[in-house]
Amino acid sequence: MTLFEELKWRGLIKDMTSPEIEKLLNEGEVTFYIGTDPTGDSLHIGHLSSFLICKRLASHGHHPIILVGGATGLVGDPRPSKERDTISYDLVKSNVDCLTEQVKSLFGNFEFVNNYDWSKDVDFITFLRDYGKYFNVNYMINKDIVKRRLDEGITYTEFSYQIMQAMDFCVLYQNKNCIMQVAGQDQWGNITAGVDLIRKKLGKEAYAFTMPLVTKKDGTKFGKSEGKAIWLDKEKTTPYEFYQFFINSEDEMVIDYLKRFTFLSREEIEDLEKKHREHPELREAHKALAYEVTKFVHGEEEAENAKKMSEDIFSGKNENMPVVDSTLKVGANILDILVDTEFASSKSEAKRLVEQGGISVDDEKIVDPKFTINKKEIIIKKGKKIFKKVTLK
Repeated sequence: MTLFEELKWRGLIKDMTSPEIEKLLNEGEVTFYIGTDPTGDSLHIGHLSSFLICKRLASHGHHPIILVGGATGLVGDPRPSKERDTISYDLVKSNVDCLTEQVKSLFGNFEFVNNYDWSKDVDFITFLRDYGKYFNVNYMINKDIVKRRLDEGITYTEFSYQIMQAMDFCVLYQNKNCIMQVAGQDQWGNITAGVDLIRKKLGKEAYAFTMPLVTKKDGTKFGKSEGKAIWLDKEKTTPYEFYQFFINSEDEMVIDYLKRFTFLSREEIEDLEKKHREHPELREAHKALAYEVTKFVHGEEEAENAKKMSEDIFSGKNENMPVVDSTLKVGANILDILVDTEFASSKSEAKRLVEQGGISVDDEKIVDPKFTINKKEIIIKKGKKIFKKVTLK
């Protein structure tokens, strides 16, 4: 199976600017880039699904460049609903440092660049003369994300974002012979703008392809649990919570996630698919998915710990479950405790969980929102699979 065939089998190719991409990928030694803006100090699993392409292509002789957008992060790419809040220079710089360190820990010695380095000295007149002149406004308006915002209105800042991203591709093409860009499918308009700019400004051919966004069975965004993002930073999402998120994947989607998120071979995944089809109650595919992704992000030791903790809890052994020190005192209300220990993101969500019978304390179902906890140590269970030992002050 060629690299291109493998990427197609894994569901990692959505749109391509040219059929020539198949040949380029199969022959190896292409310099390509993928980027992210530093809107936070950690990546989440939505980023991970995209960034894994770097390792897949590198293993076939290609050269990845990972771009962290210190400049584009100051501007903000258009969102479907409203403009992003402006982030301070200091916060963007801090986020750039955090993301760069995090991605290096995951992917090792790939090449890293920051578009602030070549953007900061481009004055407004130069930006218009050297880049803006190549963009037709009618063409820009027809880009999907811009078109969706026209009714509510879109600022010049957001409108200009695609020129900035196109400039990145052009600069990397000129300085690093980077001939290809890879991105999620929601970036199609921005990356084709870069391909067009290189053709018009440099008279050269560049290439790009997108990957489908990872979704749940109903097509909604993948990567959140109870409204909370699943982060790669273990201080934000513990390895156990990370493991639990994947082991609780929808049955209909688990094989797709194995293809997208792991480096298991086709033979291994097809074997898991057969087991999943014949004996879904054993959850072999779910266990493999959770273990492999946790191992890649947090290391083998953390993956083993999360696996053992999950097995102990499932079998009724409680000694290895997560322990949370609450900031609240004995006698606190159950709703406050649920929010404080991150079982719920708000008191309204906590109340809903309790009233719907989704919360147990020491194996006793709690349905009264006014219930108070009068013990120092308790075990809280949400649903069937989320447990924490909580210690009150």
